[in-house]
Amino acid sequence: MFYGEYTHIIDRKGRIILPAKFRQIVKERGIKRFYLTRGLDRCLFLFPEDEWRAQEEKFKVLSFTHQEARRFTRLYFSGAQEVIPDSQGRILIPQYLKDFAELRKEIVIIGVSNRIEVWSKTLWKEFYESSRSDFEETAEKLLE
Repeated sequence: MFYGEYTHIIDRKGRIILPAKFRQIVKERGIKRFYLTRGLDRCLFLFPEDEWRAQEEKFKVLSFTHQEARRFTRLYFSGAQEVIPDSQGRILIPQYLKDFAELRKEIVIIGVSNRIEVWSKTLWKEFYESSRSDFEETAEKLLE
């Protein structure tokens, strides 16, 4: 559904604009709202509402008696924010999420199939550089 890598900026009001290709998908699929939350590797996850609900169902089966499950779900869901893109495809990023992901001016928005990730340009470059050499080895392990 969402694919590609796009460099953007955060505007003065703290908003990002979805890439044109993503806005087209949003329009075609009639997506009205997203959920934005803390992601892994210091990025933000942005899920269309139906995908968010699917993720929510997966977490409901985790036992609240397990400390790791409590810790993860607290951080994941407490960071969640419902966001509705405006008519130009802009989304306001709350300050606490910008702080979490170290978002400043330049950002990278990537499509990862069922979700969108928002990265600090600096952190994305670091992640990409440290991960690309392991890409083939990881593919072997995961796709056997």
